This record gives sequence, C-alpha cells and structure tokens, in this order.
Amino acid sequence: MTLLRNPIALVGLAFLALILITTSLFTVSESQQAIIVRLGKPDRIVNRYNADDPFGATGAGLTLKAPFIENVVWVDKRIRDLDMPQQVVLSTDQLRLVVDAFARFRIIDPLRMYQTVRSEDRVADELSRILGSRLRNELGRQTFATLLSPERGQLMDTIQEAVNREASRYGAEIVDVRIKRADLPPGDPLQSAFLRMQTARQQEAESIRAQGRKEAQIIRAEADAEASRVYAQSFGKDEDFYAFYRAMQAYRTTFSDGNASVILSPDNEFLREFQGMRGR
Repeated sequence: MTLLRNPIALVGLAFLALILITTSLFTVSESQQAIIVRLGKPDRIVNRYNADDPFGATGAGLTLKAPFIENVVWVDKRIRDLDMPQQVVLSTDQLRLVVDAFARFRIIDPLRMYQTVRSEDRVADELSRILGSRLRNELGRQTFATLLSPERGQLMDTIQEAVNREASRYGAEIVDVRIKRADLPPGDPLQSAFLRMQTARQQEAESIRAQGRKEAQIIRAEADAEASRVYAQSFGKDEDFYAFYRAMQAYRTTFSDGNASVILSPDNEFLREFQGMRGR
C-alpha cells in the first residue's frame, strides 16, 4: 500500500516495465531474417529463408527475446546485387579483354553466414573475390568470338554452378551471373585486333570466291561437254541441220553488234545459208 501511495515509485516501476517490454519485443519484417544471439552465441533464427514459404505465411511478425542477454543480428532475405570490378582476361587467341560482370545472390543460411564471416558485407566481399577468380579462369579458356556468341549464356551457367559450390560455405546462394560488357582495351590492342579480324575475314572471303570460281569452271566444263555431245549426236543424225545450226550461231555472234559491217563476196561460204537452198 505504501508503494501505491508513492507516485514517484509508480512512475519508476512503469518506466522499468516499459524498458523491459521494449527490450523484449521486436518486429521481423517479411524481407528480413533475424539471428537471436545469446551472450555472444547464436541461439535461434526467426523468419529463416525457405523457398517453399508463401509470402505472408512465414515467421515474420512480433517476436520475443530475453532482455539484456540477447540481441538481434539482422540479415536481408531479399536478393542482393553484386557489382563486380572490371576484370582483365587473356583469351585463348591471345586477346586481352576487359570484362564487366555482375552477380545476384541471397543469404539462405544465416546461421552459417554468422559463424563464418559474421556479416552480409563480408559475404559480398568473399563472393566478389571468388567470382572474379572463376571469371578469369573460365573466360581465359575461351576465344574472343565465343564471348560474343550465344554460347556465352551456357558459359555463365557453368560459372554460376562453380561459384555456388563456394558460396554455400558462407550460407549464400548465387541466383544469377551475367557479363555486361566484354571489350578489347582501347588503343593499340584494339586496333591490332581489328586488323587481325579484318584480315581473317578477307582471307575467308577470298577462299569462298576461289571455291565459287572452281565450281563455276566445273559447271561450264560439264555444260560444254554436254553441248559437244548434243552437237555430235545432231551431226550424226542430220548433217544439213547441224551445218544450218552452226551457221546460225556464227551469224548471231557476228551480227550481235548492230553497228557491225561485214564485206564479203556473194559466193563466200560464210553467206551460204543466206542464199537458202539455191546456194546448195
């Protein structure tokens, strides 16, 4: 009763109760995971990532913890971007490339993350180092043309699988790996690479033209042989028709130019077909 009559004591008790309540309750959002650490050791995880949990049906919400002896370590549940610094890669065709890549990851095992590197930023640093090393190794086995072809997508999948094996040690999962840009460095290397590519394309074009000329000669030779065979058959069947046909071919070639002038005597053999049957 004495305590109830003392308003200062009541205010002190109310203030103490308020402190206990505020230090005991905390709210976990849908986009966060909470590691409850008791006296420096992880005790439990609230709203842990689970790919099968539907939105709104997870462990998010108001949660209790022991005041003063427990504290909360927050871990993002969402996908995070990992923007890589530019990497210099030497391709198999001895071209020095500047590769700009990025990755996306999420923390799927916050306890392992806390036990290994303690924070998300440290995870990002480790993944950046691992991904940079893997990019140099894998891209260094490819040609420059491969990095510009659709095969690059399959190469990125291979890199993602390899990095994921390393990322699991830190409780992380690589969601995606992509190359934003793969270019030759500016200056002399770029110019020399352009000249090599230009020379290679010119050689390829010349090879195609040579093959075309070869095939054209074969086709013309086969056509000439077929024509000779037909002429020979015609001569054997009708000598007069063959002579007439050959004369017409000669006339067409000679008088194809409308301005041509030919001066011959009337009894010239070349004009025999113009005279008709009377000249025979």
